[in-house]
Amino acid sequence: MHPENPKYSPDSSDSTHSALNTLSSFIFYLSILLFIIGFNFSDVMVGNWQQQFLPNLNGRSISDICFIDSLNGWAVTPYTTQNDTVFIIRTTNRGDDWSVQFSGTAQFPGMNKIKFINTNTGYCCGAYLYNGSTQLVKTTNSGINWFSLNTPDPFFEIDDMQIISEDTIYLAVSSPSSGGVFFTSNGGLNWVRQASLGPANPDHIYMYNTRIGFAGQFSGAPRLYKTTNSGMNWFSLNDTGFTDMYFTDSLTGWMSMGWMKKTTNGGMNWTRQTLPFGGNIITSGIRAFDNINKDTIWGVGGALLLNLQFRGILLYTSNGGNNWLFQLPDTSIHIGEYYLVDFVNKRNGWAYDNYSSGIHTTTGGNDTFFTPVVPLSTEIPNEFKLFQNYPNPFNPNTNIKYQIRNNRTKIRLSVFDVTGKHIIDLIDQEQNAGTYDVDFSGSDYASGIYFYRMEVTDDKTNQLYAETKKMILLK
Repeated sequence: MHPENPKYSPDSSDSTHSALNTLSSFIFYLSILLFIIGFNFSDVMVGNWQQQFLPNLNGRSISDICFIDSLNGWAVTPYTTQNDTVFIIRTTNRGDDWSVQFSGTAQFPGMNKIKFINTNTGYCCGAYLYNGSTQLVKTTNSGINWFSLNTPDPFFEIDDMQIISEDTIYLAVSSPSSGGVFFTSNGGLNWVRQASLGPANPDHIYMYNTRIGFAGQFSGAPRLYKTTNSGMNWFSLNDTGFTDMYFTDSLTGWMSMGWMKKTTNGGMNWTRQTLPFGGNIITSGIRAFDNINKDTIWGVGGALLLNLQFRGILLYTSNGGNNWLFQLPDTSIHIGEYYLVDFVNKRNGWAYDNYSSGIHTTTGGNDTFFTPVVPLSTEIPNEFKLFQNYPNPFNPNTNIKYQIRNNRTKIRLSVFDVTGKHIIDLIDQEQNAGTYDVDFSGSDYASGIYFYRMEVTDDKTNQLYAETKKMILLK
């Protein structure tokens, strides 16, 4: 998420909060993760996501995408070798078709980031060629023409940039000798080196506003820095760097680097959030994420193993990361992992791998999200059984184990409050015989007594088993 794009105004997104919470109440915590042997997804496309394809870029990957609205977007390829051709590509029909807007080696050796602050004005930053070609370029006509901007040093690579306005730009340069944080207030005519941190020079920078910002290097020792005076001074925070960051206000923010962390005190302390893992999920992490508002976030970076193939998943939260669910956008197009994500509003979003294709939604993704169901055993039990949750009392997470004696039976595992009001469905699907474990988080609920109930039905909706147990959430 990046504040230079007006689509990400925190104030403008609050109106979506109520609708998304209503939606999440009945799509929450569904699960289709099944054990590979005998427990697989059906190999069909899941609705509301459409596959899209990039043009032929001679085998080049893409390093960044940027959509300014529901129709117009750009992508750029990175630097790999001196003789590579860099491509800037554009779509005007929401990614259904992409065209090469620029290609060449003479001026652009390769770009790490592309950002547009409106439909006309955009920037690219990246590497340099050995002849000292430009690493920072700008367009004022939607990318039809690009021209070079002055940079602090013609012979270093710009890792990241933050465009506050056409005049105000921050750069992150990780070179230990000549890098640091650089700032211009006149559109690049003059640059000020605001921080020189040697081996800790940052490769990412994020500015919440013109005063508050963060810079970091995501490898090595704790290397996260903050400014509260527009970069004139930077002080060290005892934490690692980041690959993506976003704040909804001056205190509340998230950063990713495989894991996901949240702060509620302006970055002074960060708490690691729990991401879905277990079952068929082979890797669970967030490379990049995009906030719809302070509660709803989409992330990319994990994968599950399905029919001996990796399939990329999207991670999703509707409560600021207290609970993260996942969505399998497809089971047929075989995208192994998603690297880039961009949402312009709650309905229109994109997720792309870094080579040939991606997916797009105009409806806010699928209506079904999942939490991992971990198969504990494929041995066929002698009976249906719902076990007591553990730990109990709990705060905020507890595990619920159950066993099924028949194949292809419908399992519904639900949670109710002490008045009998339905809270959430943890499981609502067909499963095969075996023993399973599912996690329940009480982060969003008050202390008290809750009940969980498992109902088992056959394919004719005849009830085979039902049992209810009590659990205590104690905060």
